[in-house]
Amino acid sequence: MAGPVVVGFDGSPASVTAAWWAAGEAVHRHLPVLLLHSWTTQPLDVPIAQEAFGKQCYGGRVLQRMEAELLHRYGGLSLVTAVVSDPASKALVDAGDSATMLVVGSRGHGTMAGFLLGSVSLHVLGLARCPAVTVRADDPAVEDGWGHPAAADRQEIVVGVQESGPAADPLLEFAFTAADLRGARVRAVRALPLSSLVTHPHAGRPNEGYEADERARLTAAVAPWQAKFPDVDVVDHVARGSAAQILLAASAHSMLTIVGRRRHPPPLTGKLGSVAHAALHHVPCPVAVVPHD
Repeated sequence: MAGPVVVGFDGSPASVTAAWWAAGEAVHRHLPVLLLHSWTTQPLDVPIAQEAFGKQCYGGRVLQRMEAELLHRYGGLSLVTAVVSDPASKALVDAGDSATMLVVGSRGHGTMAGFLLGSVSLHVLGLARCPAVTVRADDPAVEDGWGHPAAADRQEIVVGVQESGPAADPLLEFAFTAADLRGARVRAVRALPLSSLVTHPHAGRPNEGYEADERARLTAAVAPWQAKFPDVDVVDHVARGSAAQILLAASAHSMLTIVGRRRHPPPLTGKLGSVAHAALHHVPCPVAVVPHD
């Protein structure tokens, strides 16, 4: 049985929008929602006494209010809540072991906040063993709900596919599943470095050389998933430039952007690569970080 959609929730506007998005996703996927509140990691402006009992009472109250709102907003939603004493990062990473995905809020304008404070957000995104999604508090499409006019210009699920073979499969599976549930199109994006114009032996034959080879590799990576989801339209998007810039440009009309993260990155490198960082800070729609081998 598939695991729940787990939401880090603290009552802040960012976590409220994340809970709305997570509930909608859970309804699409026929999954339960777990609203998780860490009473030891709360917003700094919580207007309560700092005693442990007061913090736990605050957590129980905000969860109860959000639970009532989500059950009213999404008929048939299965939802449970939990107040935990573990720090936010540990609670979410541990919950990810049995979850289908984790969902956390972002304050918007490139700053993560709310349930995850400071570096905690990057810690969770870098260590979660399931896909982790960030949702901006000021995302009008999420606030208005699926199918409302604010989301009319968002027609695509964008997925960055820089690697071929098994490493691409978790990202493509997540992208095609999301697109199939929403009746959306998948835009599979691959960036070609500008240096390839001078380093590749076929650089002088753009129609037959390197670019054509890379487009063929992208098409081959996507083909098994297109066969599994025949109702999903696909656009192969290959362009020259930095991977981050190409992905950001392709995400202009995305309802969800998906990037990858190595489960075991090389030594001396960050858990999240530069492309994931750029997407998390600049893509206006929800961003999913999907771990892969």
